[in-house]
Amino acid sequence: MAVSWNRQDNIGLIWIDNPPVNATSHAVREGLAIALAEANADVAIQAIIIACKGKTFVAGADVKEFGTPPRAPFLNDLVQLIEDSAKPVIAALHGTVLGGGLEIALAAHGRIAALQTQLGLPEVKLGIIPGAGGTQRLPRLIGMPEAIDMVASGKRVSAAQALDLGMIDRISDNDLIQDAIAFAQILAGREPRRTGTLPVREFDGLAVDVQITAIEGKARGQISPGAAARSAFSAASLPIEQGLKRERGKFLELVNSEQAIALRYVFAAERLAAKVADLEGISPRFVQNVGIAGAGLMGAGIAVAFADAGYDITIVERDEPSMDLGRKRIEAIYDRMVKSGRIDIALKEQRLSRIGFHIDRAAFSQCDLVLEAVFDDLDVKQELFASLSSIVRADAILATNTSYLNPDAIASVIMNPSRFIGLHFFSPANIMRLVEVVRTKDIAPDVLAAGLAVTKRLGKLGIVSGVCEGFIGNRLFTAYRHQCDIMLEDGALPHEIDAAVEAYGFPMGPYAVTDLAGLDISWARRKRDAGKRDPAARYVTIADRLCEAGRFGQKAGKGYYAYDGGKKSVDPAVADLIATISDEKGITRRSFGQDEIMTNIIAGLVAEGDKLMNEGIAMRASDIDLVLINGYGYPAWRGGPMFQSGRH
Repeated sequence: MAVSWNRQDNIGLIWIDNPPVNATSHAVREGLAIALAEANADVAIQAIIIACKGKTFVAGADVKEFGTPPRAPFLNDLVQLIEDSAKPVIAALHGTVLGGGLEIALAAHGRIAALQTQLGLPEVKLGIIPGAGGTQRLPRLIGMPEAIDMVASGKRVSAAQALDLGMIDRISDNDLIQDAIAFAQILAGREPRRTGTLPVREFDGLAVDVQITAIEGKARGQISPGAAARSAFSAASLPIEQGLKRERGKFLELVNSEQAIALRYVFAAERLAAKVADLEGISPRFVQNVGIAGAGLMGAGIAVAFADAGYDITIVERDEPSMDLGRKRIEAIYDRMVKSGRIDIALKEQRLSRIGFHIDRAAFSQCDLVLEAVFDDLDVKQELFASLSSIVRADAILATNTSYLNPDAIASVIMNPSRFIGLHFFSPANIMRLVEVVRTKDIAPDVLAAGLAVTKRLGKLGIVSGVCEGFIGNRLFTAYRHQCDIMLEDGALPHEIDAAVEAYGFPMGPYAVTDLAGLDISWARRKRDAGKRDPAARYVTIADRLCEAGRFGQKAGKGYYAYDGGKKSVDPAVADLIATISDEKGITRRSFGQDEIMTNIIAGLVAEGDKLMNEGIAMRASDIDLVLINGYGYPAWRGGPMFQSGRH
């Protein structure tokens, strides 16, 4: 049974048991409504506890019911039954209390949570808003600015934070159910404290207006964050009945919107990404001690990502000065986390204690995985891995973070190349969620499984890629930039393309991104690869000519834009240079509207995506969309170009 209940003295204990995450399926909703009615009817019961079996309290909706007609009892009606209960209801929370699970808890008359509990309303990430009272009850418990922040971002808070906010009443650091029973005994026989009847405490209306405007701007076209914020805001001016009706109406309006459908596709695609047919039943090779060769910008970020996930890290640099610089880079990342309030000093020191620094590669001898983050040059990497082959254990995994080099060429110097894998992190590695897990030619199944397991433990999204130049991500980015560069030659200007891309929902346009990263890096690669270029393919020289003029981007004070005192501005000299190049090629320039710009970009991405699928580099179309969303800022609420083209 999904729901059962029993009596313990004068307390009714309702148990939800719907593995794996106790989702609010129809069976759970129906069973909970029946159990609640029966417990209320039992004269011996004076208070009721709702708790869950397994690893978590209710963690949200049942994904199997997405896209199907809802069946009564609906969650919003069930939640109202909880709040209307004649006897006090206590929610005993553990694990991840998300979405409908938190709405159930908010409607209870008391809330107690285990110490490690995480709570949140992530509906906005699926293109909807809470639809069972989340936006109306949360402001009444924790205040308006804090509630708006939670419902509009979908972020989670810890039990300690929830207690400080007033979202829960108690924390249990011992036996949750026994502590919940003790709490229930205190509330037994009392008039229930109904969340919906509480007033919203006073707040600064002007500051909240500014907060909501900022949320809508940051959403870059996604509707749900602003809708969630405004729904929460209405709790201050509407009686609970009207607020709940308005919330439910907006929820129903959004649930079948194009954005919600796209975001549900992305949600499902992320779960599908980890499924690799030939890894069924394969246990990943064990990894706890991780070696990182190189502590430059990339290596430092990778080290922080592993330390944050609880790994033990050994860093080896080529000499003492490089080692000291690497240590300072890592400490600076943690200092920024402390300054922003994401971690405290004690946690910073704990994570730094996991990292050891060395200048002798022999320090890698006991590592389970060694990952290189050295200069992206084949000779440099081959020398490193040839050396590592005789240092590490025979079963240790060796990994490259190369962006463009052929991993199989690197693996040619390794003893037992079946243990070699590509783990391509995106910069900054401690922040960016995407990791391309590259299936090398001779890779052992348990090594590929380990690559996926490691990325999951890091809290990142691992996408399996075959071997090709640039893998999935850089192949797509090259196609994207090629489409943009062609439009530059044909008549568009950098700021026009950037404006179109940003209006579409990207955080930055391609030319602003290039100025930020530096034009000289890709210029050096183009010069190295000039001999491999197809002479029949159209080659745009604009970026090369900008580099020849010393326009390397923000660090040079000029690139596609001018930077006076760090402030970006359109530079007429760039327009003149582009016009000259068009004239040299005999191209009659014309204007491009934003719709045409995006149509061309998406067509280029879809064409390259088709090639990646046909070549077997990408396993599925949805993986291509996930790479673009998580690596390059493609707006998730649009689903991705493969989804939009119907190829998913």
